[in-house]
Amino acid sequence: MLSAAVLTTLSACGAAPDPKPAGTAGGDAKGKAQPGTATSVADLGGMEALVAAAEKEGALNVIALPPDWANYGEMVKAFQAKYPKVKIAAENPDASSSDEIAAVKSRKGQKRAPDVLDLGIAFARSGAAEDLFAPYKVTAWDKIPASQKDVDGRWYNDYGGYVSIGCDAARIPTCPQTFADLMKPEYKGKVALNGNPTKSGSAFGGVYAAALANKGSFADIQPGIDFFGQLKKSGNFIPVESTPATVEKGETPISIDWDYLNAGYAEQFKGKGVDWKVSVPSDGVYAQYYSQAINKDAPNPAAARLWMEFLYSPEGQNIWLKGHARPVLLPGMTADGTADKDAVTKLPQVQGTPSFPASAELDKAKATLAEKWDKALS
Repeated sequence: MLSAAVLTTLSACGAAPDPKPAGTAGGDAKGKAQPGTATSVADLGGMEALVAAAEKEGALNVIALPPDWANYGEMVKAFQAKYPKVKIAAENPDASSSDEIAAVKSRKGQKRAPDVLDLGIAFARSGAAEDLFAPYKVTAWDKIPASQKDVDGRWYNDYGGYVSIGCDAARIPTCPQTFADLMKPEYKGKVALNGNPTKSGSAFGGVYAAALANKGSFADIQPGIDFFGQLKKSGNFIPVESTPATVEKGETPISIDWDYLNAGYAEQFKGKGVDWKVSVPSDGVYAQYYSQAINKDAPNPAAARLWMEFLYSPEGQNIWLKGHARPVLLPGMTADGTADKDAVTKLPQVQGTPSFPASAELDKAKATLAEKWDKALS
């Protein structure tokens, strides 16, 4: 079980904020901001006014939210139950962070453009640098550690976890515990990532963890790329995206993925012939949060802001926790007694304390992957 100290350390991860002047909120005749320019709920006149504005819009466009990812299925249902007049339109649940950014750009000005985004930290930073996101500070803003958010609220981290190795013990006699183990010949044709690391935040984290396990560093992800290149040449690594479907069918019996996803598989497939075991490799301890952002040109800007308020409420944060993810507000919620204590005890166990890349290191790693990943696996 993670100690309180390690939980607090995890809540302080991520890239340092990149200061940028915030946009100026426009207002109506009474001085209240319009939803699309509101930078806080106070700008709109309070929570009741925000709810009313969101209900008037009547819709929320979301993208890349698989129901079995960090308990998003329950999150969407809970929001819909609380705000039934705001209908959620979910598109392409298996999209990557890269796909989300592409949708924002290609659908600018369209009613079907995504209102909100869930992104790997490297993509959140690059999207903010391209001025794609609206500055908005949720009510819980001051409780989010400074290193977990953009100074002007263009993105803020929400939930996270550790890179882990999931393994179907019903098909694999001895499950791997470390990255070094993955090289063993007994795992030929059995090891997968959750996507392409040039597009997927979870796969990106897997390569970073492999770099740490092979004498690399956050400033040098190349050993991680080399590791997967060698794993591919040995026949162990298969370039098949690991999903719940491939896990259940036995196509990806070993999956390198976030611990909360692998832990969810263990519950999801219990009694279905899958004995899914989860371990956080001691030779590559890497933790990362995912970030939330609002599309600067969101077609439903009030609903987008209401969604953010819900995610960062105790109710929303505990829904992440029930999905085995570590919510960004967990240290404070543990202190004030609002965290789901039973859910905390079910978090995957971790040995050691993680460290985290700086902004420049993330940018360099992303560029290196884009240049060298495909060549390494060819």
